[in-house]
Amino acid sequence: MRARAQGTPHSRRPRLRLTVLASLTLLAAAPLVLLPSPHSRAQKQSDDEEVVRVESDLVVLNVTVTDKQGRYVHKLAQPEFKVFEDGREQPVSLFSVEETPFAAAILLDSSGSMETRLTLARAAAIRFLEGMREEDVASVYNFHSQVEQLQDFSPGRDLPPMAYTLHSDGMTALNDAVVRASKDLARRDEKRHAVILLTDGLDTKSAATAEKALNAALAANATIYTVDMIDPRAKAMDKMQAAGALKYFASKSGGRYISSPGGQALDKAFEEIREELSNQYTLGYRPTNKARDGRWRKIELKLARPEINARTRDGYRAPKS
Repeated sequence: MRARAQGTPHSRRPRLRLTVLASLTLLAAAPLVLLPSPHSRAQKQSDDEEVVRVESDLVVLNVTVTDKQGRYVHKLAQPEFKVFEDGREQPVSLFSVEETPFAAAILLDSSGSMETRLTLARAAAIRFLEGMREEDVASVYNFHSQVEQLQDFSPGRDLPPMAYTLHSDGMTALNDAVVRASKDLARRDEKRHAVILLTDGLDTKSAATAEKALNAALAANATIYTVDMIDPRAKAMDKMQAAGALKYFASKSGGRYISSPGGQALDKAFEEIREELSNQYTLGYRPTNKARDGRWRKIELKLARPEINARTRDGYRAPKS
């Protein structure tokens, strides 16, 4: 968390010490079960189990706090946050404020429906990478009918060469791409995890549902930021469906949906995402509801100051015995 008084979030700020052990950054997660595929069911189950080994009884929230002008609010103390799960207040056992590195997974859609937008999507990925700090790392993935990691997590600021040889082809395994990236993020030590999704938002291939992809992201403590790359000439119904799918991922994970895919608006949106990932509070609690029933638990965060706003994910799926 960058430490200074309210104001512009873009200047450098000193690091603050953690008030609790930073190692407690695991997320309470439910077992993730993907839909059957033509491949080996046993292998699929093995992959899924690898995703959910991050499960813990500690629920972690990365929280963005802003004032009415959209400026980051700093120097809040733990008592100013109240966390409720299904309407019941929860005791906060983890609270940290620091400027911290983040790990980002950039998902680049190269399916056939992206034929007129692939060059723009590549340019958007380059803009995001160029603005990252020295301590941040990113991985780049390509997805169409299949999902492929083009570059492992690295401090590099260039797209891997393979990204420039991509051609739009095949169907769109969007949900599977989120699952794959989330699984890889779950292995990272950084406390901030993000998925940057550059796509037209129309999944036509995945074995996983959108809900199960979201659960995988939440299990990895990842916030999803979605950039709507749909062709402006697309049918109104397709635009609406694409926007709905991308807003679902962003809102449920506490991220942002970006509707302007190019120009200055996109540059500004990416700058805000990078700053946001570096200016967050981290809260954790152990739920008083110990039932391992696999049900969705709704999270509500309240602040002592009514004039400021907090944004985080709105829930998680409980473990299931």
